[in-house]
Amino acid sequence: MLSSVQNPRILLLHHCRRSKPLHHHHRLRRHHYPKSIHASPLPHPISASLPTSQIQTIQKSILSREKTTRQFAEEFLTRLRTTEPHVKSFLHVSETVLNEADEIDRKIDRNEDVGPLAGVLVAVKDNICTADMPSTAGSKILENYRPPFDATAVRKLKESGAIIVGKTNLDEFGMGSTTEGSAYQVTSNPWNLECVPGGSSGGSAAAVSARQCVVSLGSDTGGSVRQPASFCGVVGLKPTYGRVSRYGLVAYASSLDVIGCFGSSVADAGILLQSICGHDKLDATSSKREVNDFTSQFISKDYFESQPLKGLRVGVISETLGDGVNQEVVSSIRGAISHLEELGCTVTEVSLPSFSLGLPAYYVLASSESSSNLSRYDGVRYGNQTVSDELSSLYGGSRANGFGPEVKRRILMGTYALSAGYYDAYYKRAQQVRTVVQKSFKAALDLHDILISPAAPSAAYKIGEKKNDPLAMYAGDIMTVNVNLAGLPALVLPCGFVKDGSASLPVGFQMIGAAFDEEKLLRVGHIFEQTLQGYSFIPPLIADEFKSSSVKIYQLG
Repeated sequence: MLSSVQNPRILLLHHCRRSKPLHHHHRLRRHHYPKSIHASPLPHPISASLPTSQIQTIQKSILSREKTTRQFAEEFLTRLRTTEPHVKSFLHVSETVLNEADEIDRKIDRNEDVGPLAGVLVAVKDNICTADMPSTAGSKILENYRPPFDATAVRKLKESGAIIVGKTNLDEFGMGSTTEGSAYQVTSNPWNLECVPGGSSGGSAAAVSARQCVVSLGSDTGGSVRQPASFCGVVGLKPTYGRVSRYGLVAYASSLDVIGCFGSSVADAGILLQSICGHDKLDATSSKREVNDFTSQFISKDYFESQPLKGLRVGVISETLGDGVNQEVVSSIRGAISHLEELGCTVTEVSLPSFSLGLPAYYVLASSESSSNLSRYDGVRYGNQTVSDELSSLYGGSRANGFGPEVKRRILMGTYALSAGYYDAYYKRAQQVRTVVQKSFKAALDLHDILISPAAPSAAYKIGEKKNDPLAMYAGDIMTVNVNLAGLPALVLPCGFVKDGSASLPVGFQMIGAAFDEEKLLRVGHIFEQTLQGYSFIPPLIADEFKSSSVKIYQLG
């Protein structure tokens, strides 16, 4: 981990877009590096007044009685009602938000414990079960379905005092990269309503970007938290596989699925993860590893050293900055790299020859697992039923009417890959590639503290641009799927913009860490975010609301 911060001084660093030459070492040849950076106790506790954390601001205000929980809830609900007709982030909005806010205020008046997320409005992706709201997974086959239980992550949020504001839109069963695959509506990007927000957790990302909620939960099977975070200019955190219980998450590809976090700051994403992670006896794949206090990583920038990341070893994956990646995206990533160097990082390029193999392996494995997981939706055990006199027609009709085209495509792909005569050629080989990818990442992370890549090869594109070209849409996941195959944690945070006519669209960069090393990612991300100057990621949709505040609205060019 990073060394502790010692001197109470700050060096205001300006974002540098120049591209410094990187030192190369190819195919992980051995070099001499500084020793790993270890964790040590922080001399300064988390600052309750950090302006970048909405969660901390709300907590400080309601506990000191400067503002009531109801007042915060009304502000967010007013913004939600104003922006939702344009963005369409939500499939369902709770009717009990203000009642829950009033109950929190009453508990505070009685000096009762209200939890670390008291008063925080959290949106939940609609493939995560909620007992008091519909959980459709964006599919007609689950229309109006209300689970009899809360997902473990949702239960933990409620126990922490959070208010679930509603369920967000997604590509059906999480299968897609644009949120155009929802059976109910198409979500727009708050930065440009003609563009996609990414997917499949596009609704959760757009809701945080438009400040319709404080934070949100998504799910990430191949990049479904990180890619929309990049497109919408918010922070997206994919935990290590097993860090968060999958109980109550509608299964897509069980060996890849994780529940992830969105926030408008690294601190908010980390605080949200702290509340939902940990072992769960209801999920045999959840890890029993001890969960440290992630919030200890979020210190005030007033206590930063001049080079707070000195000695951190950063590897830039060379395969992610080559052909096929938008040059303005590359420029933004190189600007982020320069900023990391100014913070004291030692940056080198690292080659992962197996990187390009991850995309086809991922789609074989994910489609195979989805064909098995979705077999339960037959109109009898789960899902809406088509009336028929014959059982086979009931099955076929229920699935034909309930599933959308992308879900059907992946079921067919997966069934084919698992069929007799093709299992060894496709599924078994994809599993072998997965092992190669895991070993490749392990070797790279033995030499580096974190790895860097873009979160996506481009900024957000127009709605409809890739809807009829599934291969082009699949290719957009090339930066993220390898992380899921390896089961590693990754953090995406905004680092710049690309031009989109007279406007601009945000770009995010991805930091990848070793398994269960979320603390390091959060610490590095927080320092990067606090020292990045000249950028404020407030979308034009709500920019006027913030003009009177101290927030500086960034304008490209």
